[in-house]
Amino acid sequence: MGIIVGVDIGGTFTDLVAFDEENKQLRVDKVPSTPDDSSRGLIHGLEALALSGDSIELVVHATTVATNAVLQRKGARCGLITTRGFRDILELRRRDRPHAYGLYGTFTPLVPRDRRLEVTERITAEGTILTPLRQSDLLDTADKLIEQKVDAIVVSFLNSYSNPDHELQAKQWIQQQYPDLFVVSASEVLPVYREFERTSTAVLNAYVQPLIARYLCNLEQRLEQRGYTQGIQIMQSNGGTLTSNEAQTFPVKTILSGPAAGVIAATRLAGESGFNHVITYDMGGTSLDVALVTEGKPYVTGSAELSFGIPVQMTMIDIQTIGAGGGSIAQLDGRKMLQIGPESAGAHPGPACYNQGGTLPTVTDANLILGRINPEKPIGGKGRNPLDATLSQSAIREHVATPLGLSIDEAASAVLSVANNRMAGSLRRITIDRGHDPRDFILFAFGGAGPLFICSLLRELGATQGMVPRFPGITSAWGCVCSDIQHDFVEMVNRPLDQVELSTIESIFSDQQEQGRNRISDSRLVTDALTTIHEAEMSFEGQTHVIRTMLPNTTLSHKMIRQRFLDAFQRRYGQIDDTFEGLDTLLSEIPVRILTLRTSVIGVRPIKELRSFLNPPDGTLQQSVLGTRDVYHDQQYYPCPIYDRTKIPWEQKINGHQ
Repeated sequence: MGIIVGVDIGGTFTDLVAFDEENKQLRVDKVPSTPDDSSRGLIHGLEALALSGDSIELVVHATTVATNAVLQRKGARCGLITTRGFRDILELRRRDRPHAYGLYGTFTPLVPRDRRLEVTERITAEGTILTPLRQSDLLDTADKLIEQKVDAIVVSFLNSYSNPDHELQAKQWIQQQYPDLFVVSASEVLPVYREFERTSTAVLNAYVQPLIARYLCNLEQRLEQRGYTQGIQIMQSNGGTLTSNEAQTFPVKTILSGPAAGVIAATRLAGESGFNHVITYDMGGTSLDVALVTEGKPYVTGSAELSFGIPVQMTMIDIQTIGAGGGSIAQLDGRKMLQIGPESAGAHPGPACYNQGGTLPTVTDANLILGRINPEKPIGGKGRNPLDATLSQSAIREHVATPLGLSIDEAASAVLSVANNRMAGSLRRITIDRGHDPRDFILFAFGGAGPLFICSLLRELGATQGMVPRFPGITSAWGCVCSDIQHDFVEMVNRPLDQVELSTIESIFSDQQEQGRNRISDSRLVTDALTTIHEAEMSFEGQTHVIRTMLPNTTLSHKMIRQRFLDAFQRRYGQIDDTFEGLDTLLSEIPVRILTLRTSVIGVRPIKELRSFLNPPDGTLQQSVLGTRDVYHDQQYYPCPIYDRTKIPWEQKINGHQ
């Protein structure tokens, strides 16, 4: 077995892990990201690790290219062709608003109205063709979009989930006419009902597809020039991986690629230490990503909203993101209230202390001023210049301390307090708001800036246990190395449970399982085992929201499926025998409907525990002390010992300041 390389490209740094099982070696590095061309940063990282292409067995890559393109509105120029009368579905959305209180706020769709066109066609919800699609009408409409110089066209017809024939025919006609154009069929991306969410997800796929395709092709060419020809595995939002070709076809599956890799690593590392209930938070240079792990499994959702009015409906790890990273800028709003983020100094120019032209204060600058970061050993790489605390002081003084009438130390402390408060709020939303007590969980801190805040966050949450991994700054890259291969499939049913033949359910599950096994086999990656998970999205008749219910890989019965749903409902809402308002019928007696059937096929990769590649240090605690540094805490400075954490004896207890 050769070397497996995990790569996580963030907004500030590119993190790499080289996993050599044969020689029992683990190498890590962190290099500055190259936002103009992210593949350059990856190649720089391989050079820093002195890895040649022929020594690498596999590259697994987490990317933020898709996420950043959506958040920064820098995606492809897209057009949309839809059923006549449904041109404005992206703007009609759902009945929601960007602010809970008040009717202000604006929304700009990813595809403007002049590039959303209609054709005459109609298919019923049962899949019957009422009005055929005419080729001349379709191509005339496509020509109008081509005149507007679109990079991609989305075809999303009403009820295509029940019969995709019109969409697939339209895609074929357009590709025959314009073979170099990216064309996306909504029913291939998401074959389920609810035309807004289906169209939004398909548009997101097209919006990032040209960027992802160009990026991955460019990256593969660069790797081939270094002698690596084995292909790339890309992290998905669901925590599994897929091939580069699949990622280029369905890039929407990579929207939360980087954060998902971090959650997978945190889940695995915490599990190796005996913890199955975990709050994970990844604080990098740009953002804070928070997730919840219960019973050793990350909390999974079927949808997320990347920004207001832009939902994506895919199976993904439920990750909450806010703009609070080490590079997040501290600034005063119009009311002179101190705010942190969401704007970030990024990799260039970076925080003021980087001495690369940045003049605005960041969370990193505040940490440096207060002695919490060693200026002589900046995060992210050998050969980097020391951090300049005088530049941090100038930035804090000008933009925070002087306007608020505070000393520099007080202002820096205020920056960290506001950042800490924002982070604690995010952690409460994924625990308390869902009925979980944070005190029942261990807090797992990673990312370059995450461990700096773990003690203050534990106090905020009232929790007592926290965990920092051996390599906190490259945890997401480790998640790439230890992630499994996963493929998810969904098929619409939308019928009352008692009207669905069990043979139909079993046939759908069997077909989905076979597709997943074939894809994993085609990837030619080594796996220890194949795991299949069957689920049904179900609801009581008349309800809008569904509950994803796991079903066993055994013989099914209507009674057993119904009971599984009732049990899942009970776990989610705590009780099930309430009556509907104005009705005498017990909720548990209402008929049940199956909306979709889902299957996840997982290829378990043979990755051993991280601890098996680490050796306990030989020395004593005193031998790991590097010196002391004054650190600001509770309005005064304390002399604190500085340790080389790689030399601290295992199971050593160290008492901190109380």
